[in-house]
Amino acid sequence: MQQLLAPIHDFLGCETPDLWVEKAKQPSQLIPLLIDHCNCELKAAQTAILMIRKYAIDKSSAHLLKAWAKPYEDFVYQQDRDAHAFLARDSKKNDITSELVANEHLAYSADVMSKMVRLIKEEFHHFEQVLQIMTARGIDYSNIRAGGYARQLIIHVRTHEPLTIIDKLIIGAFIEARSCERFAKIAPHLDDELAKFYTSLLRSEARHFQDYLALAQDIAGVDISERIDYFRQIEKRLILAEDSEFRFHSGVPSQ
Repeated sequence: MQQLLAPIHDFLGCETPDLWVEKAKQPSQLIPLLIDHCNCELKAAQTAILMIRKYAIDKSSAHLLKAWAKPYEDFVYQQDRDAHAFLARDSKKNDITSELVANEHLAYSADVMSKMVRLIKEEFHHFEQVLQIMTARGIDYSNIRAGGYARQLIIHVRTHEPLTIIDKLIIGAFIEARSCERFAKIAPHLDDELAKFYTSLLRSEARHFQDYLALAQDIAGVDISERIDYFRQIEKRLILAEDSEFRFHSGVPSQ
């Protein structure tokens, strides 16, 4: 695990504060933490889908991606949701990645599509895994407000290409790296089932971080360390700042 986490710790500007871990350990926080984790997995998949739609596929394939995401979005955004029915469906029917057509006019479309498709598959699978754990424990999914972490990173994205996609990919790397770091932080403090589950996520989260970073570097074609450090400082401030909401990517709990 330490070998897996070493690049993550080198990349991030700070470790998760102990106060966040102490809050996460509290039994009363388990339900909101699991629900927010569910939401994070969906948001990660949606972000990758938007990335593919804008930068990787022919427009004729857009409806296929919408169909892939629809069962997950319907479950989350509709009030009359049925977790058992959702989990019992054949999720393989929604995997339409073999039908996607790459955009021939973008030099990096094939690489973006390859890495993001794998990420989407894994994020949707993680969503289902979290929901399965919740359902087995009698925890109902409910809508909770997302934290401001991702929004506060996105507002710093440059507005002209290819700088926009480079910034978005760097942000994706930080989000995945922080997720990996926090899974490792909380795993030792959870019950055996959850500890095993969060430890099992570390490898895929670390790979997502590396995929985002590699894409950013390849598309830029020049050294991006200065831009990475720019976002490193922003992400560090968000993690170390006092935060009134407790979420998977929130800052230091204010109470």
